Amino acid sequence: MKKTIALLTGGTTGEWVVSVKSAATIAQNLDPDKFDVYKIMLTQQGWFYEPADSVKIEVDRNDFSLTLNGKKIKFDGVFIAIHGSPGEDGKLQGYFDMLNLPYTTCDALTSAITMNKGYTKAIVQDIANLHVAKSAQIFNSIPYSTDQLKKDLKVPYFVKPNNGGSSIGMSKVNHADDLQAAIDKAFNEDSQILIEEFISGREFTVGVVKLDGKVTVLPITEVETAKEFFDFEAKYTPGVATETTPAPIRAETREKVAKIAEAVYVKLNCRGVVRIDFILSGDEGDFYFIEINTIPGQTATSFIPQQVAAMDMKLNDFYTKLIRETIG
Repeated sequence: MKKTIALLTGGTTGEWVVSVKSAATIAQNLDPDKFDVYKIMLTQQGWFYEPADSVKIEVDRNDFSLTLNGKKIKFDGVFIAIHGSPGEDGKLQGYFDMLNLPYTTCDALTSAITMNKGYTKAIVQDIANLHVAKSAQIFNSIPYSTDQLKKDLKVPYFVKPNNGGSSIGMSKVNHADDLQAAIDKAFNEDSQILIEEFISGREFTVGVVKLDGKVTVLPITEVETAKEFFDFEAKYTPGVATETTPAPIRAETREKVAKIAEAVYVKLNCRGVVRIDFILSGDEGDFYFIEINTIPGQTATSFIPQQVAAMDMKLNDFYTKLIRETIG
């Protein structure tokens, strides 16, 4: 029996551009013998299905269904490909939970918590062999003292919106005098921000997924950029960053990383595929947690498709297993 799947894309943040590209990759690689796929676009204006040959058809949000040519289409599950809000922050997950409709991502609580970098760090920091950078979390509704921040934290700092992804609104501050400008920039994106001490080292990212009932750590990618840090431009402009999968690291480091990544996945009660960004300090020494993405990019050049290819697995098979694990 074929499953009827809604592929949900778009969103209400600047990341919708990436979501549309991710959904295109997913749609190309969902097995047509196993799935009937309806791509649904979610925007500020509404939720629509756009068949190639006709006008937009609005989704009935009472039961998340479509009416096509007088026939009602109900879905077996939802493949959520929305980065940022409302796909990655738990809002859609809560809605689908209320409708009893399964989906491919972490649940509402895990999605909401992991969208908040400060809260996530607080939960994972006691995992064995995992380090987190010293940081401060500030809110624009509560007075804060930049002088106190400068006393508590050593330069350079990373200043980032606490919620949100794709490095939008993020700055690296090399001189304490520039801290206020970086805070103002981050507050343009979010009402709470995280100021972290900069950790020097090599930057990596690794996908973790549950397939066939078992937590699987994908091959690791090393990310090198000539820019100060891996920002939006470095992430999405070809040639700005060099990405090597699998990363050239020692076997024992790889094993250690896999153990920590699996522990993070389990501790945060993740499901579906997630991506963990981290830094290895020194000579493949300490593992510093940066953040977790619960709906990582799936564009043709994104990390997860690269890592799946490095495992000698076809994306088609990967998505089939992912749907089987999360939607049934």
